[in-house]
Amino acid sequence: MLKIMRSIGHVLYRIWFYVLVAVPILLFFPFLLLFASKEAWYPQFFWMARNLWAKPILYGMGCPPRVTYEQRLDRKRSYMLVANHTSMLDIMLMLYVSKNPFVFVGKKELVNIPLFGFFYKRVCILVDREDTRSRTGVYRRAQKRLNQGLSICIFPEGGVPEEHIVLDKFKDGAFRMAISHNIAVVPMTFYDNKKRFSFTFFSGGPGVSRAKVHEFFETGILAQDDTSTLREEVREVILSELN
Repeated sequence: MLKIMRSIGHVLYRIWFYVLVAVPILLFFPFLLLFASKEAWYPQFFWMARNLWAKPILYGMGCPPRVTYEQRLDRKRSYMLVANHTSMLDIMLMLYVSKNPFVFVGKKELVNIPLFGFFYKRVCILVDREDTRSRTGVYRRAQKRLNQGLSICIFPEGGVPEEHIVLDKFKDGAFRMAISHNIAVVPMTFYDNKKRFSFTFFSGGPGVSRAKVHEFFETGILAQDDTSTLREEVREVILSELN
């Protein structure tokens, strides 16, 4: 009986998450659509996504965010934001952590999520990892966004790893891009989201959602040959924290 009740609780928790995702989008749809219609208005869209969408979801799920900073983001700089990826809550937590407007680089399959996907394909940089031309086009679109004063966010594992994996291998893209565009890499560790809301259906529950912003990795003196070294150094920072 206890197992049945726990399963029902997990189902209701999942349903509640999608209610929290959908309701702000429906409430503010005209404004979100307006601000998503022009790239110049993206900072306004970001503000709404951060304050009227991400925060209500985190607090509404009973997952209040707690963030510690080894180094603070400068509002006048652009960055490459990277973190471990285990949960849908990672998107909301990343939006909470960074007040600096940034654009996600993510897989195109997410456009199929109802409501969320509608705006995702309009404001994010989509990549088809099976298409070389798509991966190459990411650099051009990222440069355009950086020229507008925005930052870029990539989850460098390239997807969500199996749950027994603490931290998967990192792809080169985020680090090659950071070197190419001469922007600092900002490593972040998300400690709790796998426990709070993993991709295993009958799992998860309320609790604090902690994040840590580590010291930045500057790329000004690096060349493309340094990509693998930068990648592994950043991964080691996050892996050491998770362990």
